[in-house]
Amino acid sequence: MTMIGIVTFHRKKEALKRKNRFMAKEQTHPEYQYLNLLQDILDNGIENIDEGTNAMSRGVFGRQIRFDLKDGFPLLTTKKVYWKGVIQELYWFFSGQTNIKYLVDNNVHIWDDYPFKIYKQKNPNTNISKGEFIEKIAKDNNFAKEQGELPRIYGEMWRAWPATDGRKVDQLKWAIEELRQDPYARNVIVTSWNPQYLYGMAKPEEASRFPICHNMYQMSIKGGRLHLQLYQRSADMFLGVPFNIASYALLNVIVAKILGIEPGEFVHTFGDAHIYENHFEQVKEQLGRKPKDFPSIKIDNSVKEIDDFNPDKIILENYNPHDTIKAELTVAGGVKQRNLQK
Repeated sequence: MTMIGIVTFHRKKEALKRKNRFMAKEQTHPEYQYLNLLQDILDNGIENIDEGTNAMSRGVFGRQIRFDLKDGFPLLTTKKVYWKGVIQELYWFFSGQTNIKYLVDNNVHIWDDYPFKIYKQKNPNTNISKGEFIEKIAKDNNFAKEQGELPRIYGEMWRAWPATDGRKVDQLKWAIEELRQDPYARNVIVTSWNPQYLYGMAKPEEASRFPICHNMYQMSIKGGRLHLQLYQRSADMFLGVPFNIASYALLNVIVAKILGIEPGEFVHTFGDAHIYENHFEQVKEQLGRKPKDFPSIKIDNSVKEIDDFNPDKIILENYNPHDTIKAELTVAGGVKQRNLQK
């Protein structure tokens, strides 16, 4: 190699080092964990076809991201996340509710699709639109009571798990009390996965017709801080996961407040992490954006017990995200038709 060639080689090498150092600095923002997982799925994901809808997605299996809550609240910034939906949905879970009427009455429509899908399955000759269905939920209490119900959804499983002896087990309240009594407890798990009502394990007349996706979480106190790990067996990475991150991070913060300690890490562990085909272009748009500073949240000091919490007790501060990126929800998963015909 000539002297000029050697100098050129070293200049390129130094330029590459500077670029790598710059990229490493840029990617210290914790949101890059999520963005890098999106890119991983686009690049390396395997195609999947949903049995019930024929919806195509691309997915990977077994991934994990983690957010230290002392570094800010992980409400993603590369697209605007619907914060009202996050806090109202979490309150819906927290309060043990199973009917979407509460959400509809508060103008939160993230759960509309599943009751409507169930209604159409049970009434195949109906020509009612989703908008008309939701309007009836809002205005007709009897219709809402019958058609807006999603039994054995997260709220019921967290606060009123149906025990075989007829008891209603309040898992979330137990979890908080267990941590109060034993800060070193290793058994503080809340699960929504009840085989009695799921898929081919259920009697057809008892089978849940919607998927339980974020199915189990564990809490642990380490170093005087509360850590929470979620296991999510199925993850819609573009639409669902930004909500799930914010929801379970908020759950971590609320429980820490009740216990009188600082929140620690929210650890998000995925089974099947996928992007639906009709979200590919939106994901690519999001990947072209740089994360901004995470916001912070404040919880009113009146929240001392689990039932003190409601959406008015939470204040979100300094959230300045990029614009919303819209996409259609793919209503996939849940009990399969063959399970209902056995």
